[in-house]
Parts: sequence; C-alpha cells; structure tokens
Amino acid sequence: MRNVFVETENFRRFVGSLKSLDERGAVEACMVVVDGKPGLGKTTTLSRWVTQTGSIYLRAQKGWDYSWFIQDLLTELGVSYQTIRGKRERFARVMEELQDRSDRAALEDRVFGLVIDECDLVSRRPEIMESIRGISDLKSLPTIMVGMGKLRDDLRRFPQIESRAPNKVDFRPSSLDDTKALITGLCEVPVAPDLVSFVWRASKGFNREILDAVKAIERFGRRIDYGPDGVTVADMAGQVIMSDRTSGKPITVPGVK
Repeated sequence: MRNVFVETENFRRFVGSLKSLDERGAVEACMVVVDGKPGLGKTTTLSRWVTQTGSIYLRAQKGWDYSWFIQDLLTELGVSYQTIRGKRERFARVMEELQDRSDRAALEDRVFGLVIDECDLVSRRPEIMESIRGISDLKSLPTIMVGMGKLRDDLRRFPQIESRAPNKVDFRPSSLDDTKALITGLCEVPVAPDLVSFVWRASKGFNREILDAVKAIERFGRRIDYGPDGVTVADMAGQVIMSDRTSGKPITVPGVK
C-alpha cells in the first residue's frame, strides 16, 4: 500500500473550518470541534495537519487530571517537567513555549495550533476542559478538539467553551468518489470500478475498512493476471476482503451472477 495521503471531502471540510477560524471576528473564538465515529479518518487527517504545520498533538488519557495534562503538554513541547516545580511555574512554561512557537509560525506565514485527540474521554471533566479553554484564550491559539461521536453533545455542558467553538466538523462516511480516490491513491494494483463499488457498499464508507480492503486486493492482485480494468469482483469472488465492524465476521466478495 502506498504511503501517501489522499484528500477526501472530510479533509477539505476540516481545512475549510480552519480558514473560517482565520476570518473569525472574536479572537477568543479559536476552537474547532472535530467529531465522528471511530474509523472515519479523523486521526489520520489531524496527524497530517500536525506534520504539515508543526503543531502540537496530544492524545487525551482517561485518567487525566490537570497536572497530568500539563505534564503531557510539556513533554510534547520538548520540555522536561521534572525540572519545573509547582503548577504555576509549569503553566507559565507551557504558555512561554506555545508563544514562542506561535511567533515562529507567524513569521513563516503558517498556522500553529494544538490538537487534542480522543477529547471526549475528558469532555465531562470541568478542570481539564477549562484548562484547555484557558490556554486557547490566553494565546488566541487555534485549538482542535477531536472526539469519537459524543464530544459535541458533551460541550453543551460548558457554554463558555461551546461559544468559542463555532466551527464544528462532523466526519462522515466516505462517498463513492472518496472511496475511489482512496483506493486509486493507496492501492498498488489497479482496481476495477465494480470492485470499488463493492468495497464502498461493504465498508459503509468507513476508512478503516476501506484500507483493509486495499491490503486484501493488493495481496490477491499480485498473484493473478488481471485485465485492463484491474482486479474485478469476478476475480476476487469468494475472497475475504474485510471484516464487518459490527459482528466481526469476514466479508467475502460475492460471485458474479
């Protein structure tokens, strides 16, 4: 499978939300909520954006309290928190490092922000959510909170945070066009339109299952002489191409009637 990033409609809508952030009227309205079920490409998209921009990526932990959150943030910023005593001093160092990186990004005319993945693990904890808001507010720092389907609902408990996140991006299942783009971009053997359509229907548009299908098609395609259109449904009839995400049972390519 090719090691490339394929731009999908979800990615384009995410980028669009960041452009809207640049055009915001209130400087404190600098938060973006990215939400959607697991397997829709959120982490891949955000990891790509972090790499491109040099931003900071944190994955929330279920046991996070304020101190643990700040420690993880310092670690991602390349600072040894063990050498800094006291909550106030650690918070001040976080703000200093974020300001320095924001200033450098501005000089290079690029966006710099903070991404907190799996944020709904802590989205019912006022101490953590208010800390995230405080950091975002003090530096007008673009802050992207990524959830797994419940984050938007949880944020209603925190009106001061929700009001700062006017841009909400709901990741949706891939369309047929997105599925075709993913398979064409990632698969190292050509894939016929009928098999692309089957993958789309069987995967229900979930990127994770589409990637599993790409791997299966590649393994099979390297062993056969496929036609000018690439690997077809007829070629792979009876082959396992992915697993059903609900039941865990294998999904096989049907025979052509």
